[in-house]
Amino acid sequence: MVNCEHPTYRADIVHLICADDTPAGPGFKERPVRTPVSKRHKGRRQVIHAGSYALVESRPLLKTLGSFTVQAMIWPTTPGKGEQGIVSKWDSRTKTGFALVIDDAGSVALRLGMADGTVEAVAVGKPLLERHWYLAAASYDAESGRVTVYQEPLLPYARVDDGGSKTRKVGAASASNGAPIVMAGIFKRRQKGRALVDGLYNGKIDSPRLVGRALDRLEIERVRNEAVPAGLAPDILCAWDFSRDITSIRISDRSANHCHGEIVNLPARGMTGWNFSGEEMCWRHARHEYGAIHFHDDDLYDAGWEVDFEWTVPARMASGVYAARLRAKGAEEYVPFVVLPAPGRAARIAFLLPTVEYMAYANEHLAFDGPLGEMLTGQLPTLNAQQLFLNEHREYGSSLYDTHSDGSGVCYSSRLRPILNMRPKAETPWACAGEDSTNAREFILDMYVVDWLAHFGMEHDVITDEDVDREGIDLLKPYNVLITGGHPEYYSKAMRDAVHGFTQQGGRLMYLGGNGFYWRVAMHKELPGVIEVRRCEAAIRTWEADPGEYYHSFTGEYGGIWRHQGDFAPQRLAGVGFVAEGFDKSSYYRRMPGSFDPRAQFIFEGIGDDELIGDFGYHGEGAAGNELDATDPRLGTPPHALVLARSEDHTDLYLVVNEEVLVNHAGLGGTEHEKVRADMVFYETPNGGAVFSVGSICYPASLPWNGYDNNIATLTTNVLRRFVDPTPF
Repeated sequence: MVNCEHPTYRADIVHLICADDTPAGPGFKERPVRTPVSKRHKGRRQVIHAGSYALVESRPLLKTLGSFTVQAMIWPTTPGKGEQGIVSKWDSRTKTGFALVIDDAGSVALRLGMADGTVEAVAVGKPLLERHWYLAAASYDAESGRVTVYQEPLLPYARVDDGGSKTRKVGAASASNGAPIVMAGIFKRRQKGRALVDGLYNGKIDSPRLVGRALDRLEIERVRNEAVPAGLAPDILCAWDFSRDITSIRISDRSANHCHGEIVNLPARGMTGWNFSGEEMCWRHARHEYGAIHFHDDDLYDAGWEVDFEWTVPARMASGVYAARLRAKGAEEYVPFVVLPAPGRAARIAFLLPTVEYMAYANEHLAFDGPLGEMLTGQLPTLNAQQLFLNEHREYGSSLYDTHSDGSGVCYSSRLRPILNMRPKAETPWACAGEDSTNAREFILDMYVVDWLAHFGMEHDVITDEDVDREGIDLLKPYNVLITGGHPEYYSKAMRDAVHGFTQQGGRLMYLGGNGFYWRVAMHKELPGVIEVRRCEAAIRTWEADPGEYYHSFTGEYGGIWRHQGDFAPQRLAGVGFVAEGFDKSSYYRRMPGSFDPRAQFIFEGIGDDELIGDFGYHGEGAAGNELDATDPRLGTPPHALVLARSEDHTDLYLVVNEEVLVNHAGLGGTEHEKVRADMVFYETPNGGAVFSVGSICYPASLPWNGYDNNIATLTTNVLRRFVDPTPF
């Protein structure tokens, strides 16, 4: 799917080897692949319609609406942002139907299409407060033409006038049409089968109802509390219950009419509702208190673009990282993808590309919106064309580090959209300082590992996080060695169990990064290519979930970091775990006594006893930096693990992470605190397996230094060659 505003563009399929094109780097490497799609294609503009809502297709019983009541509990987050739909059945072409809205003045209002073709609006006329619960309701009596609109705060304040009602006669309305019912927006039109929605709403909606007659205030209360109360059931047209189907995209109607629908663009589910008591913090245990969906006008799951060209990967094509390279009039873009090994043709080495990590950082806006950016990193961010474009085009969606336009945290991220910062040649604005630093993290950093494997002729396959989450340990069983990228931070339980099981069943793990296996994520069971995180408790985070919203909506699992999930700290999986972070100049490792143990002799062949390890590199000029992991026996580092080397000489812009500190105090910087370090470790696992971990994000960027003639490349290659050897440890 391509958006190109030039008349034509050239597409080529390329095999990617090294993705860094900076002058200081090792050199960009790609190999063209001859395919039928490698030619010029016609350009066309494709746009993204961001924003979430719920959609219920119209039914015959909804096309003959006379008297009615529409109501919902709402928790608006941007009530002053302009007209926003709450519950609507509006046809913008014929100007018929109704829309319960927040109007331009920030008040609850009812918009009605009239029989004479005009539009009437009745509003309470009092601005809503942000992040407060209200009853929003409106009734229309077709016989009398009487409209009543309610705006009632759940918790009224003595000196705040934000509630009330408004009654007015409007005459004969034309409330019926064939338009769908939309919650959190107003239907505009269909475009190639897809509903386009205006008036997108920011905030929570709970207990939306549509009743086939004008209710009085007591009846409205009963319908809110009971959904389908005795005596009113025949009049209940729709009573949606968002506490059902939380793990799904479905919304359920509890009335006899079964007017079920779907959410679009993944608004947040499993959210506390208007009746949340705080007595139960997990939605699975008190669903009736989690009947809210939090909608955002910038939510995005699927960009919805049309296909411009397609290609079937040949069955015998080598596994690896590939890309569709697009060029037009000096502009260039890459769309990376992974080719998996053909069944039965696995190599002995698998490189696990951290694609869940890429989704977490997808299209992040930290250079523009990140808190304390310059104070945290000690440098101004370096902006490139991708970051400037993403800042101007927020419809391309956000990362799990961003906040929505209403200030709430982004808890879902998808790959079904252009991800412009996870591309070849796309540098991050947040990387370590240094004259020769290339600012390479995430995708470019991981491609250094691919280049290293290619340079030394190590036959390997490339697999992805999603593959491991889906197939589990069965995917890993054919391999002797599993190699991670530089920053495998986000892990689902299925991924963690598979990697741990691999090491316990004789597999060898090379963890070539830092801050790995840190956040617990959930994968959606119905939708491909989307992840969820709930940022709670202690951890480095750019936003935090509200109380009661710590559990994933996709699975019901507890969110946060793996360290807080019992015996699942990263140290138990890889021997080391996240302890410090900094964006100043990177450092080096110094050999520790464990490196002279006979068990580790193979690792240091060709390396001197007093030789500094990795005092060079393309990321901050050293192999130890950015985010650092260290051993901790209390968190699961095996007692027989050898600490081979330890970093030192970090600056005070490197700080101990939050979860390591019970009370804030001075002396948490790199020159003062012993936990600001990266530990390189080795240990054996049952059944002849082993683990080698380096504890630093910067590590892969030192591999290609000086054309791979360096001690990081030597040491790492020593490990790989021994790990590939099936001889048990």
